[in-house]
Amino acid sequence: MPEIKELVKQLAERHGRNRESLLPILQGIVTEERSISDVAMTEVAKELDMSAALVYGTATFYSFLDTEPRGKYVIRLCKTITCDMKGKRQILKSLEDLLKIELGETTKDKKFTLLETNCLGWCHKGPAMLINDDAYTELTPEKVSEIIGDYMKNK
Repeated sequence: MPEIKELVKQLAERHGRNRESLLPILQGIVTEERSISDVAMTEVAKELDMSAALVYGTATFYSFLDTEPRGKYVIRLCKTITCDMKGKRQILKSLEDLLKIELGETTKDKKFTLLETNCLGWCHKGPAMLINDDAYTELTPEKVSEIIGDYMKNK
């Protein structure tokens, strides 16, 4: 992975150096670094010639822009009322039991982070979760056990 200053420069060259470039650059940092550090936010502000407060405000506003280190696999469980009515609590309990962590935590081996997030757009097939960019729908405790088992073994 390139040094953060170099990464920010590369992303700015690809996406531009205007206000509209901020979000794609922050997304690129998350892709490469797994989270956006304070140092990275400062470098983005310098490279785009904007306030660090604007960069920080943007980075912390969006739930998919992680400003804390996360595991290799970030599990985002939908927390809408629709998924809740379809059994999300059971799914959360299954995930916590399988991973031996609670919501908001990362496993000791840094492989999994368990989070809740607002609507994933799969309410019609809830309960739903994302593991990084992969969507899983119509979840049951058994299906979750199989999915997590696959990630533990094969990924």
